[in-house]
Amino acid sequence: MSISTFRMAAVRTPGGPDSIEIIDVPVVEPGPGKVRVRIAAAPVNPVDLGVAGGLFHSMGLINQPERTGLGWDFAGTVVATGPGVNLAAGTRVAGLVDGFDRDFGTYAEQLAVRASDIAVVPDGLDLNAASTVPLNGLAAAQILDLLGDAPTGGNRLLVTGAAGAVGGYVASLAPDRGWQVTGLARAEDEEFIRGLGAEFTTRAEPGWDAVADGAALQERGLALVRDDGIFVGVQPSARPAVERGITVHAVVAHPDGARLGDLLARAAFGELPTRVHAVMPLDQVAHAHRAMAKGGVRGRYVLKP
Repeated sequence: MSISTFRMAAVRTPGGPDSIEIIDVPVVEPGPGKVRVRIAAAPVNPVDLGVAGGLFHSMGLINQPERTGLGWDFAGTVVATGPGVNLAAGTRVAGLVDGFDRDFGTYAEQLAVRASDIAVVPDGLDLNAASTVPLNGLAAAQILDLLGDAPTGGNRLLVTGAAGAVGGYVASLAPDRGWQVTGLARAEDEEFIRGLGAEFTTRAEPGWDAVADGAALQERGLALVRDDGIFVGVQPSARPAVERGITVHAVVAHPDGARLGDLLARAAFGELPTRVHAVMPLDQVAHAHRAMAKGGVRGRYVLKP
């Protein structure tokens, strides 16, 4: 009797795009509270390029003896459920897996994941678009948790990299918390950022009440915050030193099925942008990584297993 297997992309010895292999691994049935999903779409994220390149191995964050899985977010269809899960087979879902040190990822035909970490994809939102929401949408929502509600008389928020995936979501969501948003980006991104309802600038002066640093400017972003203001970065491993009484945070995106459900609903209603640049088969994962590394693309490369 043959063991049922599925295909996934993994790295054994990290060395950039060409070190990514497509391998066959056994299907595992979901345990209590888990579901098995047939993946339809898995976006390429900058963090994946770092994993494939060995950045996180060198930092001691990955210690996998055989292989390291690639991919953080996904959309697909439930094919099997473990005990205690109230989701029917065939339900369209999206979700996020986190942590670096794992031998599985979303660049795969299948995935077993906690039911509490996923959300149902609304009708009218296709799975390619839905797959681009979890990592960046949850990161943006969790950045806003760190910023908190805007204080009265101190609500000027600068979002760096506002045309990027995380920055665009921060700019869309921040007004709900009372922030008056200005997006910092290149001139050609002005129409997109104003379309989010934000003000726009290509050059920011210091003095902002808060900075959400989607562009990872780090110390240059911190310099734009007024004394006693708030800075939220996106690089937890390289948090800028505190200065001038500024509160410094760095977001670490983590799964949250309930909140993801709200973000997917907003995306379905057109309140949150979903930008898919190209859909590629899983076999072209190395090409997708090389294309993303060149930069300059506003939409996402999405892998289709």
